[in-house]
Amino acid sequence: MVSISFLIGLAMIGIVAGFASGLLGVGGGFLMVPLQYFLLTSSGVNPDLAMMVSLGTSLAIIIPTASSGAYEHQKKNRDIVRPGMLLGVFGIFGSFCGGLLANVVPSDILRFIFGILLFIVAVDMLVGFKREGNGTRVPFTKFTAMAFGISIGLISGLLGVGGGVFAVPLLSILFGFTLREAIGTSSIFIAITAIGGVISYIISGYGVNPIPYSLGYVSLVNWFAILVFSVPMARIGAKSAYKLPEKRLKQVFAVILFYMGIKMMGFDPIMFLVGLMI
Repeated sequence: MVSISFLIGLAMIGIVAGFASGLLGVGGGFLMVPLQYFLLTSSGVNPDLAMMVSLGTSLAIIIPTASSGAYEHQKKNRDIVRPGMLLGVFGIFGSFCGGLLANVVPSDILRFIFGILLFIVAVDMLVGFKREGNGTRVPFTKFTAMAFGISIGLISGLLGVGGGVFAVPLLSILFGFTLREAIGTSSIFIAITAIGGVISYIISGYGVNPIPYSLGYVSLVNWFAILVFSVPMARIGAKSAYKLPEKRLKQVFAVILFYMGIKMMGFDPIMFLVGLMI
């Protein structure tokens, strides 16, 4: 039996993660994974199982949530559609492989490496982004799109995040996208990419996950309760992205990257604060 407090917790996750998804072009997995994990373990679910369910469900929620934000972004700039879809096609393959690897490969070392990378990217966003939009440093071709899409997709599937925290800054740094172009393109990219990860988590969790109303490692209860709030909030977040100054958007995104870096290196500030509250 699902408690009222559990459902309220899922609703709050949907509101915050949905708004962040639309505003910043990320999937919101960096919030959904740790918070779902806390709710599940607090309900008595085995920690290992709770992590896999959190990862799989997060990716399943990212598909409609990021799609909602992408719809609003493409109304402002139709030029983001083609590169976003091209990256997404390759991202599906990477995400599928990442989801399968999550079952067999310890990700501690990878998380630490990614954490360092995020710190570097965050610093670049704060002090080196005067280069943004001043020309392409790497040509955007089918080959570079394939390399980019598969790489970010692999990270997405492995860590249960949409990949936008990597995609947005790298689209600007490597390909010369403006920040708003990168956010819009990333929204389309991660909505498509997450499909591969979801499929792999459904397959790998089939017959293994004892939690009721689940498809493999995807909890349908969590999915629906979060989705109801994340989809409309993503549209609100996407509209807000065009009202905030570009400089402020960079600052907000850099803070998110610093948080993700700390989290991937083994310390989760959100989980720490939540622990202090109970």
